[in-house]
Amino acid sequence: MPTNKTRVSGIGLIVLAFVAFIALGLPDGLLGVGWPSIRDSFAVPLDAIGMLLTTVIAGYMISSFFSGFLLSRLGVGRMLAASCLLTGMALIGYTVVPHWWMMVALGVFAGLGAGAIDAGLNTYVAAHFGETLMQWLHASWGVGVTIGPILMTLGLTTLNTWHFGYQIVGIFQIALAICFVLTLAMWASHARNVPSGDEPAKRLTDYQTPMIETLRQPQVWLSVMLFFLYVGAESSLGIWTYTLLTESRGVDQALAGFFAGSYWFTFTIGRIAAGMITIRTGATRLVFTGLSGALLGAVLLIWNPSQLMNVVAVALIGLAIAPIFPALMSDTSMRVGDHHAANTIGMQMTATGFGTAVIPGLMGVLAQRVSLEIIPLCLLVVYASLFGLYLLVVRLRRVSVTVVAAKTGPTQAIK
Repeated sequence: MPTNKTRVSGIGLIVLAFVAFIALGLPDGLLGVGWPSIRDSFAVPLDAIGMLLTTVIAGYMISSFFSGFLLSRLGVGRMLAASCLLTGMALIGYTVVPHWWMMVALGVFAGLGAGAIDAGLNTYVAAHFGETLMQWLHASWGVGVTIGPILMTLGLTTLNTWHFGYQIVGIFQIALAICFVLTLAMWASHARNVPSGDEPAKRLTDYQTPMIETLRQPQVWLSVMLFFLYVGAESSLGIWTYTLLTESRGVDQALAGFFAGSYWFTFTIGRIAAGMITIRTGATRLVFTGLSGALLGAVLLIWNPSQLMNVVAVALIGLAIAPIFPALMSDTSMRVGDHHAANTIGMQMTATGFGTAVIPGLMGVLAQRVSLEIIPLCLLVVYASLFGLYLLVVRLRRVSVTVVAAKTGPTQAIK
């Protein structure tokens, strides 16, 4: 039975994990607001952002893939300390390198650190604390990504430099690495005092389905495509909102920074609220409602009748899409079956990396060749495609359940 000391230790580690996820979200909120100034500093075209996104995501996917190996060799405390240090040094490095290609190269190290932090904390919380705290963990990321645009806007408007945002976040990451080093004994002690047979961790390894079998399942690829489209759309609006408003619609820098921040703020509020109602509404209804709201927001952004309507559109999209990612993730086994769920979740996380790199980068290419006003139209197309794909997935799932019910009886099918 856990002692009071163990409970206090566990609470302290959870608080530190939440702070780490806030730090994880901070860099994601910096780039969108900072990009116009960054590209001016290095004299690169609008679509060069795709190069940086590609290296960051490449590093992220590599460290995420090997996170299980690293956890078993280093332990969670050491891995998180090293990851925060690596990320912090890379972010500060962005502000001192003289050439664009050097910043792009540093993106690999920033991604390596971020991927290890993300995967390490997700695995640890899932294994030792369960689903409820996992929801709050991801809400903490929303807090970080909301603060990021505010920090960058502050640096641009008061100091006239994009360096400030990355330097502050980099220093924060390094300070967090020191905190992880100082609490190494607590991480190790808490892991020993939590039963190894914790149900969420156990369920992850119940099925050892060969990957080749999973790759042959059409519903698996449909599920992967859902994550590719969703995360691509989510990151695209976060990255391009500020540039669209300042360079195409003539909005003041400070006001545009507020608009960009409103997206992540309502996103965070929406995720917290969804955690309170998801049991009553169900994942499917949450996803359809969220996508409907996102489509409406994209239409308002295209319409652009006033500056006020811009902020309403951006905030509406943030609020609407917030519950979609966790709802899709928790519903994976319903789409692909228990035997393929673990493999599919790994593929879905890989798809989020590709989506984050490919879709915003493609929008940048189109904006460079056509106009920044193509961004809202692209968002509408992606959300409409996502809505149609999810409708197809739900219908296929219902057909599958009907077939199983006909063979085994409704009770077994539902089970």
